[in-house]
Amino acid sequence: MTQKKYKLCRRLGAGIYEKCQTAKFAQSEPVAKKGKKGGRRSDFGNQLIEKQKVRFMYGVREKQFSNYVTYAMEHGKKDSTPADLLFKQIEQRLDNAVYRLGFAHTRALARQMVSHGHFTVNGKKLTIPSYALKLGDVIAIREGSKTTKLFTEIATKLKAIKKPDWFTYDDSAVTAKISGEPKNPDPFLNFQVVIEFYSR
Repeated sequence: MTQKKYKLCRRLGAGIYEKCQTAKFAQSEPVAKKGKKGGRRSDFGNQLIEKQKVRFMYGVREKQFSNYVTYAMEHGKKDSTPADLLFKQIEQRLDNAVYRLGFAHTRALARQMVSHGHFTVNGKKLTIPSYALKLGDVIAIREGSKTTKLFTEIATKLKAIKKPDWFTYDDSAVTAKISGEPKNPDPFLNFQVVIEFYSR
């Protein structure tokens, strides 16, 4: 699985997987580049790459991603462009929020933890990684999961994590409230180009 991810990172960029943002991957890069032929990608090729970068980074299936794009293109307004709306939809997924808050060190692990029912939203256990969080929602560790190895000394670990400013985090309760909207996408990603790909 690691080699497969490395292969994707060489094609799409190291930013898509946490495993590729390591010294081990960096050392493998020069070898991988030997013998590569140069060449300029077409506009379509660049757009396809940008789409794949977003999909793989967030771990979203093609059909679901297409639905996100369709919604963004239909509902994007002057104060929220389709590109901005697409970013917000994906960023506000429950599994991504769990990752952003530091409960999991990868999005893949966050997705698994949500699927196994380790988190609640507004006091209700949820097992849907793609659940769309809304303003005012409160994310917490399920009471029955707090004693598992996954959350050993979690309060101490989370203090070292820089959390996005669209969360209001409660250190004592180890909960996070959605108090704003995600802003400033990772510069590694270009959501506008993704919208252009689907607008062809």
